[in-house]
Amino acid sequence: MKYLLMMHTPGKGPYQINQWSQQDFKAHIAFMKDFAKKLGQSGELVSAEGLAGPDQARRVRAGKDGKPITDGVFPEAKEFLVGYWIVEVGSPERAHEIAAQASAAPGPGGAPLNMDIEVRQVMSGPPPELL
Repeated sequence: MKYLLMMHTPGKGPYQINQWSQQDFKAHIAFMKDFAKKLGQSGELVSAEGLAGPDQARRVRAGKDGKPITDGVFPEAKEFLVGYWIVEVGSPERAHEIAAQASAAPGPGGAPLNMDIEVRQVMSGPPPELL
């Protein structure tokens, strides 16, 4: 089963990580690289990416003529998505274990951030009962 693990952070303006000490920043990035490496070595990692901040986000919809209409930026959001992992694991419990590990990434002073990680199964198609 594939799961999307989404890391959210409180809004409070652009990435707060930019305000951390260089030592804390490097420790956090080292943790994330090592975390991805371990998931890759276990064969569970499908994909992982960090995302640009909400100050660069746009919402897009089709206009009546089909051309894109954009709205944004949204830096005042209460929280925003900063990155994600797609993992392929044998159970929801394993996806939750991985999410908890990601949540404990170090923050200022090395203390675990304990950020919310949203976990959703990646569906390969509509539920069979709807077909």
